[in-house]
Amino acid sequence: MNLNTIAEVKRPASPDEIGPWRPNYAWLAGGTWLYSEPQIATDTLIDLDSLGWPPLTASPAGLEIAATCRVADLHAYTGPAEWTAVPLFRDCIDAFLMSFKIWNAATIGGNVVMSLPAGAMISLTAALEGVCMLWPRDDAPRKVPVVDFVTGNHTNELRPGELLRSIHLPASALAKRYAMRQMSLTRLGRSAALIVATVNEGGSDFLLTVTAATPRPVHLRFDRTPTAAALRQAIDEQLPADGYFQDVHGSAAYKRHITYYLAEQIRAELT
Repeated sequence: MNLNTIAEVKRPASPDEIGPWRPNYAWLAGGTWLYSEPQIATDTLIDLDSLGWPPLTASPAGLEIAATCRVADLHAYTGPAEWTAVPLFRDCIDAFLMSFKIWNAATIGGNVVMSLPAGAMISLTAALEGVCMLWPRDDAPRKVPVVDFVTGNHTNELRPGELLRSIHLPASALAKRYAMRQMSLTRLGRSAALIVATVNEGGSDFLLTVTAATPRPVHLRFDRTPTAAALRQAIDEQLPADGYFQDVHGSAAYKRHITYYLAEQIRAELT
C-alpha cells in the first residue's frame, strides 16, 4: 500500500539525530504492518535499518536479538550446542500466519511491539524469559521483561517516541528443555493458543507460558515439574474464566479448555 500522507523518510545514523519527537512520527523497521493500512496521522517515517544494528549477538550471558532482526534470520540461527531451546525459535516462527514476503521483511521487534495476543515472537521471547531494552527519548535506557512489556491486546509499555532496541534471552533459559503446543481453528489459521514450557534437565524451574489464548503472556513458575492437579490449580488461580481472549479465532470457553488440555500434554512430555 502507498502511504500518501508520508512527506519525509529519515535515515539517521543514530537516534540522537532525530531531535524532538512529534506525534506524527513513526518508527519503520520491516514495515509489514505499517504499510498494510492507511496511516493518516503519520507524515514522517524513521528508518531503523540505517542504524546498522547486528541482528543477532551471542555471548556467554545469552543472545541479544536486535529489534530489526528479520524473522528469516532468526529462523536460520542454530546457536551453540548447549542452547537446547534454540529449536523453539523455528517452532514459534512456523506458527506464524505469513507469506514469504512477510517472512523476509517482518522483524522480531515489530511483532513484539504490535503486542497482539497471537504474536508468535511474543510467545517465543516470553517463554525464554526475554528482557526488552527500551530507549526513551529523554531518559536513560530501561529494561522490561517481555512478559510485563505486553499489557493487553495491542497495548504495551512503550512511551511516546520510545524505541525497542533489542530483546535479550538469557543463557540459562536457552539451556533448558522445552515443549510447545499450538492450536488453531483452521489448519493454517491464527493461533487460538500457543503454550510453551521450559524446565532444567534435573526437573527444576518449570516455567509454563500461556499466549494467544490470553490478551497478554502469562507465566506460571514452579520450583519443580508440577503434578497435573497442581498445574490445573495454578492455571485457575492465574487465569479466571474471564481472563481469556475471545475473538473470531476462538471463544473464551474454547481457549480455556485447550489451555488445560495443551498444558497437561506439555507437563507430561517434560516429566
